[in-house]
Amino acid sequence: MKTDIILAGVGGQGILSIAAVIGQAALQNGLYMKQSEVHGMSQRGGDVQSHLRISDKPVASDLIPLGSADIIISLEPMEALRYLPYLKKDGWVVTNSKPFENIPNYPEMEEVMKTYNALPNKVILDVEQIAKDLGASRSSNIVMLGAASPYLGIDFSKLRKGIRNIFGKKGEEIVNTNLKAFETGRNAGEKIINTNQHYLHKNDLSG
Repeated sequence: MKTDIILAGVGGQGILSIAAVIGQAALQNGLYMKQSEVHGMSQRGGDVQSHLRISDKPVASDLIPLGSADIIISLEPMEALRYLPYLKKDGWVVTNSKPFENIPNYPEMEEVMKTYNALPNKVILDVEQIAKDLGASRSSNIVMLGAASPYLGIDFSKLRKGIRNIFGKKGEEIVNTNLKAFETGRNAGEKIINTNQHYLHKNDLSG
């Protein structure tokens, strides 16, 4: 088992919390893990990315080679596109649909979506709106983790425990809020995939 993950977004979106939960869950699964240092500007609005490598065998390097990432998890749609050269041909991109326009020449979302539409495996959802609807606007990053969870190669129950470990010091209410965000994100992501598969199947039959 080996999963190479690229985490991307901008400062203040909670990338480090996603990495921490995955790391906790991987260790509970008895897996090896290496994480690169976070690169970019960690202050709010600056771009942030990190490599996270998980395996059932010792991991030699904390850096993911080009064309080797199994999944890109991004809380900002354009930030994910920066790292597409790292993605496997059959890899997954799980990203927020809502842009964080932190640069003056941010491209039109229509152009960004054209690139996404050409990808074979993607989950695109508005995690901020989902979190807001839950009354948990600060948990949009955990919604994203939930949407990405089927592709991480880690037991769902271990990811839940990872959330408990990371947020436990903040109290049971915060833990439960994040668990609900996690499960809602997973359900939303699976609904998108099921809908897309139904659409493709229907087109195949009509063709």
